[in-house]
Amino acid sequence: MKKVLMYGIVFIFSIAAFSQKTDYSIALIPDSLKLNANAVVRLSKIQITISSQKSMSTKTIKAISVLNELGMRSLDLSENYDNNSSINKIEATIYNAAGKELNSYKRRDFKDQSATDEGTIFSDNRVLFLDYTPVNYPFTVVFESEIENKTTAFISFWSPLEMYYVSVENASFTINFKPELGIKTKELNFSNNYKIERTETSSSISYSSKNLTAKNYESLSPRFDKIFPKVMFGLTLFSLEGVNGTANSWKEIGKWFYDEILTGTTELSNETKAKVKSLVGEEKDPIKKAKIIYKYVQDKTRYVSIQEGIGGWKPMLAKDVDKLGYGDCKALTNYTRSLLNEVGVVSYYSRLYGNASKMEIIPDIVSFQSNHVILAIPNDSNYIWLECTSQDDPFGYQAYFTDDRQALVIKPDGGEIVQTKIYIDKENTQNSKGSYSISEKGDFSGNVTIISEGTQYTQKARIEKYQPSDKEAFYKDYWDNINNLKINKITFNNDKEKIAFTENAELKAMGYGVVNGNSMMFASNAFNQSITIPQRYRIRSNPLEIERGFLDTDEIEITLPENFTIDAKPNNYTIKDKFGEYKTELVVVSENKLRYKRSFLLNEGVYDKSEYENYRKFCEQIAKADNAKIVLIKKL
Repeated sequence: MKKVLMYGIVFIFSIAAFSQKTDYSIALIPDSLKLNANAVVRLSKIQITISSQKSMSTKTIKAISVLNELGMRSLDLSENYDNNSSINKIEATIYNAAGKELNSYKRRDFKDQSATDEGTIFSDNRVLFLDYTPVNYPFTVVFESEIENKTTAFISFWSPLEMYYVSVENASFTINFKPELGIKTKELNFSNNYKIERTETSSSISYSSKNLTAKNYESLSPRFDKIFPKVMFGLTLFSLEGVNGTANSWKEIGKWFYDEILTGTTELSNETKAKVKSLVGEEKDPIKKAKIIYKYVQDKTRYVSIQEGIGGWKPMLAKDVDKLGYGDCKALTNYTRSLLNEVGVVSYYSRLYGNASKMEIIPDIVSFQSNHVILAIPNDSNYIWLECTSQDDPFGYQAYFTDDRQALVIKPDGGEIVQTKIYIDKENTQNSKGSYSISEKGDFSGNVTIISEGTQYTQKARIEKYQPSDKEAFYKDYWDNINNLKINKITFNNDKEKIAFTENAELKAMGYGVVNGNSMMFASNAFNQSITIPQRYRIRSNPLEIERGFLDTDEIEITLPENFTIDAKPNNYTIKDKFGEYKTELVVVSENKLRYKRSFLLNEGVYDKSEYENYRKFCEQIAKADNAKIVLIKKL
């Protein structure tokens, strides 16, 4: 009885603290917090209470002063809910610059709609949101909400800084829990640059921070959550929408997932079983059989988003995917796994983060992480990874969406954290071979064949499906160093077996060579002036990240007009640095023929902020060399 009474007192005190009136005058914001800020978080207070394995509540109060139109990006006046959660309170109050109340909005003023996009055909996720358009800037919004959830598998992470150009006056996060549930925390990017206080008891953990100045975005910075403070949370004893589980290790959570989520989802009709067995025939090699099945899935199915059922985590039954011909990443991966099992190929359902920026599972905290599912096929000591949502990706190709990151491979006996395929710099190639000629008037006529592999395959293969106008726009941007460009013809060859994409282009342009009296000048590198010079910073704050490296090689034959001779040409040039290596060579083949060779290797890596200016100079030297000119003089 004493415990119940004490909990009630704490609850009432918390509500009272949340409801205190505050002066939200803009004039009270310290100048240091207005500097470089589009918005200021006056107060961010989040309190999570996990009262049992199947019950979690979240109370939020956030006061944000929006200083200008760009500051609207920091405003999120919404809460999501589904069949296993409810919004008990949601309201907002608007104050003007002087801190005077302008409007007050209750739940009835919030719009209620599906929380998914048009590509989602089934979902029980919904959102309540306030569609607010300000009359004047600056203004302040105080947003309050209370949410009850039956699922405890997902606990929001906390970060005192949420985005660039937003400062923080006061931020705190408290999580109350039953000790027997086994709370886990993982602190990331904590340093002396950010004063964050942590207090802890046997049943609560709190973090707080004050007066954090707005951070400017700097080009080539690592992803925001890789450099600024963040705390992740998890429970050892959790519930995923009514299904209890234990997460002492990745092996244990993988075993739970296999038994509770995947078991009973792989049944197929006898007709389908017979069909896939006939497709593979007498083939014995498991990888060759997997290629046949992958092609079958690509031809038969299409991707749709489905977010209902057990939190969007349990896949649609394989027999339903087979009948309907569509599914989301969970369904299509499980369907492919089911088909492979019928032809004797072992494969594993695998969870990870799918995005271009290599966001990955943090292995140090066993918890529910990830937003995507792919399939892992054992191949000797490694895995071949299949993206089952794509109708176009080559077998085993995963660059730019699931490459080089940690994945949870789910096996019958448990889970295992595995690194997905790493595309090393020298594998990410673009090889260009071609020729061009310059007329007496400086007009350009040329052709080039470009073969792209590795991560560069992704960047080029999508062009094949562009509309004609979009293709032309792409190439005019790609070859923006050639004025008056006219693309006579472009053809493609997409070799999915070799995973190589070939472009064959025929180009013309008037006035590529600049004629001035008896002389003419033009850049020898016509086809691959691709590097840009990063922005200069007087003081750099963030590290430098080159997220993906590559190797470009070019060999181009240049035909000069017959009645001109070479007056000047670029010298052979080499730059070698920790960031990579760049070489050019211009060889005189005959009186009117030159051969231009270029190679550029860029190394992936994360570098200290002190190296940024060196990298900028490295790029500057390459850009200058790429634009080096040949000067011709007319014969008299």
